[in-house]
Amino acid sequence: MRVLLLLALAACGSRSEAAATKDDGKPRTPEATLGTLAAADVCITKGSPDATIGSVIGDPSFRAVAPHTTGEAASLTFTYSGATDEASALASGKVRRQLGLKLRAENGCNLVYVMWRLDPKPKLEVSVKLNPGAKDHGDCGADGYTKVKPTRSTTVPHLSPRTQHTLQAELRGSELIAWIDGKLAWRGVLPAKAAQLRGPAGVRSDNLVYSLDAFEAQATTAPVTAEAKCVGATDS
Repeated sequence: MRVLLLLALAACGSRSEAAATKDDGKPRTPEATLGTLAAADVCITKGSPDATIGSVIGDPSFRAVAPHTTGEAASLTFTYSGATDEASALASGKVRRQLGLKLRAENGCNLVYVMWRLDPKPKLEVSVKLNPGAKDHGDCGADGYTKVKPTRSTTVPHLSPRTQHTLQAELRGSELIAWIDGKLAWRGVLPAKAAQLRGPAGVRSDNLVYSLDAFEAQATTAPVTAEAKCVGATDS
């Protein structure tokens, strides 16, 4: 009887563990239709104006947005080279090596980040920055961040020089799903307040040198004139 009880408890534990990681049957491949963006489609809000799609990014802090995109889905393809010679600290004072996507980038104080961090070990981190009424770094600094816990995640590859990777993410209602090189890397549910955000997709990097090979995003239906394209774009 004791042996049977132990076996039953072990089986129960296995079922509980399986339930915690079990896939719910939802599609695990990207669904959004993305359009390839050109350099002219992107506003550089921080960093060298010559650092854009198809060029090497070497700025310790680089920020860009694509105003005529929905901010609901985007993809970034890059070739990694290494760390910048000089490091720039974040508003929190921490120095990080990272790059990733911005979604629903309403402004520099209100947006969703999907960041591939290298320190202290490679991982994909999703966070929502919410500061109602604030617009730029001077208004909010490093305030308003909420780190989102995944319901499912996988090991993130180490970056080696001269290797190319693609990070893709899309929002499906309150759920965010991200892929690295076509494989599911992160899945989770954003805080309810993230539904209030409205803004385009963008790119962010800190203290990394890489070639920005391609940037794709879901396009808006409303046309954006060249003159108005970067009006209101703020560092985020």
